[in-house]
Amino acid sequence: MLKSLVAGVVLVLGSPMLAQQLQPVTDAAYSPVDFNEAKLGQLLFYDPILSGNRETACATCHHPSFGTSDGVSLSFGDGAVGLGPDRLPDPANMPEERIPRNSPALFNLGAREFTVLFHDGRLEADAASPNGIRTPMDGDMVQGFASILSAQTMFPVLSRDEMAGSHRENDVARLVRQGRITRNGGAWDVLARRVAAIDAYADQFATVYPHISMADDIAFTDISNAIAAFVEYEWRSDTSPFDAHLRGDSPLTGGAARGLDVFYGKGQCADCHSGPFLTDHQFHAMAAPQIGPGKSATFENHQRDEGRFRVTGQISDNYAFRTPSLRNVALTAPYGHAGAHKDLAQFVRDHAEPAKSLARFDRTQAVLPAFEGDDFAVLDDPAQIKAISDAVRARPVALSPADVADLVAFLHSLTDPISKTGRLGSPSTVPSGLPVPSHD
Repeated sequence: MLKSLVAGVVLVLGSPMLAQQLQPVTDAAYSPVDFNEAKLGQLLFYDPILSGNRETACATCHHPSFGTSDGVSLSFGDGAVGLGPDRLPDPANMPEERIPRNSPALFNLGAREFTVLFHDGRLEADAASPNGIRTPMDGDMVQGFASILSAQTMFPVLSRDEMAGSHRENDVARLVRQGRITRNGGAWDVLARRVAAIDAYADQFATVYPHISMADDIAFTDISNAIAAFVEYEWRSDTSPFDAHLRGDSPLTGGAARGLDVFYGKGQCADCHSGPFLTDHQFHAMAAPQIGPGKSATFENHQRDEGRFRVTGQISDNYAFRTPSLRNVALTAPYGHAGAHKDLAQFVRDHAEPAKSLARFDRTQAVLPAFEGDDFAVLDDPAQIKAISDAVRARPVALSPADVADLVAFLHSLTDPISKTGRLGSPSTVPSGLPVPSHD
């Protein structure tokens, strides 16, 4: 049982591992960030110029107003207008489907321990790979990405439903469809040339990067590196009430203190949500409800999302998804790989009894702006419900209503005030002159 915390040192009976988990985060957890590089990345993050139709920015689905996500279960990228739950399909340019997975939060992705990204971990650091990064692109992945985060930030521009749009609409999407991405004249090169053609961007790139002396020197990886630097700087999160507690500055009290005890004790939450950022970076099948179009290849016709299995091909990875960090979790609803839960308390209750709760899932928990299609096809199929439930290995945990309330209070203590707006915030304009995604 957790006994006390004094000046950042946890005193635990018989649990040195727990004492190690509850050490405060320090600067050593992060790589240094160049401020001017982050400022350049801020403009690119909010600029729709990186989308095929120049209508969707990174910030469209990762906005500070929605905890660096977008407040809906499954997003609309290209082919929609508005922001957050108000974002709706554009009748003049309808999206082909919802984005298959919930938009993940961006907090602390610059920390050194984040070496696996995406819900299924298809992008990860790998010293054995020529460029140190294992991706679905394999040998086509170019050199020059400064980090795994840099590589991650640019995959959305290749996705039809996220940023690229339809091959019938723009040159970027056509090149993606043809498989021309990394070669000269490929999709990434076209986007780099768009940015380089704007003098304000060309000047800033030349100032930030010594290897760039003229606009033609700007490569796609330079754009990606700048965006990654911004994400690292903007959403580093280690000044929450929980952090103050760990540092011995201001101990948690009341429900938050009791919730901490449940989290690291009877709730068994820390079995997976471990370490300074409350994630083991592993993959677990927890019967999260599957809604929306699912994850399938173009030649497949199903709405399943088998998670990590699609990366490894290992049956043991069926329906397993990466453990998310819980930092700022109170800001990032809806929850789960498909965003099926809008209420944090309900998610905690259902997560404690994953297989049982799947059978009784309340579909009103999903936040799904109107769109044609059957979002609940998997949940209406008993065979698929059984397959998802059978993949669960975790034992149910009995939580009382008071335990759930205390856990939610503790999870709110992970909210960092700085993270609500970010350190730089949203720019009012960007060099392209295109509209900046904003939430009034």
